[in-house]
Amino acid sequence: MGFLDKMKGAVGTMTGGNADVSIEYPMQTVSVGDNMHVRVVVMSTGAEVKSGGVFVDVQAKEHGDTSGECEHCHRQSRIKLNRKTVDQAIPIAPAFVLQPNERKEFEADIQLPHGNATYKGGFKHEWQIRGRLEAFGNDPDSGFKTFEVM
Repeated sequence: MGFLDKMKGAVGTMTGGNADVSIEYPMQTVSVGDNMHVRVVVMSTGAEVKSGGVFVDVQAKEHGDTSGECEHCHRQSRIKLNRKTVDQAIPIAPAFVLQPNERKEFEADIQLPHGNATYKGGFKHEWQIRGRLEAFGNDPDSGFKTFEVM
């Protein structure tokens, strides 16, 4: 392995580029506290990846902004909200080594944490999910995907 190959491997480790991760989950609306079946697929992009396990991250947040008149000062005020209401990492597979170009699938039934249902209006409450491979450097992940909760 040459110097440039070693540098490429180091960059992949630090950026999460040594593995591709995808997540599959039901597209229909789910209820708070229900179980949801998920499948996380991980694949090495060429190098060996030492993993601390596979996780499904579930988060929900309220966000939005609006304006209105302050009752006491009779001025227009802007109200902004951006707060996480749920932030949970759910382990679905223990530590393992992903060999070069190896692909693995992990399936699990996860229980959704308790929180508010999805709502939209001036303020929104949105739920998101992602699959993540814990690894040295930046964890490769599927990116957060939005889903509906009632």
